Amino acid sequence: MSGPVQGTCFCGAVEIEVSGHPEAMGYCHCASCRSWSAGPVNAFILFKNENVAVTRGEDHIGHFKKTDRSDRQFCSRCGGHVMTYHPLWGLMDVYAATIPSQTFEPGIHVNYAETVLPMVDGLPKMKDFPSEMGGSGETVPE
Repeated sequence: MSGPVQGTCFCGAVEIEVSGHPEAMGYCHCASCRSWSAGPVNAFILFKNENVAVTRGEDHIGHFKKTDRSDRQFCSRCGGHVMTYHPLWGLMDVYAATIPSQTFEPGIHVNYAETVLPMVDGLPKMKDFPSEMGGSGETVPE
């Protein structure tokens, strides 16, 4: 990424800006992400928290914390999902659809043991998470 990239919620009331290089991009197949995104898989782009800024509409950001691992953030006007903060890792998951001008180059599948949509793309399929993120580090076959 050469410069800051802007994104918005569904209605545009919340605007964000991301800068720097993403730490990782990929797909999450866990039941929580599937339920939250209302889809069979969630496309994520992880940035260091300090590289994500709300530039407009901060007062419209709602929060939902099912667990202490994820602070899911959405627009309280339109309900559009914006991002999820992962405090244990200091990373912000900005949904790929929130920042469409960011080139999405996935490198991994996480929580693939829970998949409901098998994807044959040659990328590593982690049973849960990489070991450096507290997971088993185990891969599973496509």
